Amino acid sequence: METKRKNTNVPVIIDFDGTCVTHDYPEVGKNIGAQKVLKELVAAGCKLILFTMRDKEQLDDAVKWFQDNDIELWGVQSNPTQKKWTTSPKAYGKIYIDDAALGCPVILNEEVHHRAFVDWVRVRKELVKRGILSDD
Repeated sequence: METKRKNTNVPVIIDFDGTCVTHDYPEVGKNIGAQKVLKELVAAGCKLILFTMRDKEQLDDAVKWFQDNDIELWGVQSNPTQKKWTTSPKAYGKIYIDDAALGCPVILNEEVHHRAFVDWVRVRKELVKRGILSDD
């Protein structure tokens, strides 16, 4: 599905464990359906920024997951443009997708994992509702 670029430069902050994959730190967890929606966000012109507690080799593993799934990251652990206007360590974004965020839809599927993780079907519906993604 080709998504039209209509949200050029919208920074989207993405957590990793419990958000893109199941919670299996320090290993990379199982896929939970994030790839399709993340690719749609990039195709729509959004700029993905990985913002995770992982560091060193574990951060490299998370970045590799994005590369292996052909999902373009614009930034890792920071918004590349914000150093021009702030020294804050918090990554700036217009949208934050994180399993620990209040209001982020999560699902508990014991067959997949014993901890809740992001419900990407509901996240996509919310992105369509907000006009970030098209309902194609």
